[in-house]
Amino acid sequence: MKKGIHPKYDEVTVTCACGNKFKTRSTAGNLKIEICSACHPFFTGKQKFLDTAGRIEKFNRKYGVKNDK
Repeated sequence: MKKGIHPKYDEVTVTCACGNKFKTRSTAGNLKIEICSACHPFFTGKQKFLDTAGRIEKFNRKYGVKNDK
């Protein structure tokens, strides 16, 4: 391999919005992510809605779904 042309591949800490932290290796530095395997519904088996800008309410108004809470 040629010297000086490859990026540094160091150990970094990945921090999720749920508070989960783990270490991995990356060229990007420390990472902050929104969702990880500890809080993702596919891995946990629990359904969780991440409502962005009222999309769920907009869908409910558009299709006439009533919310009985």
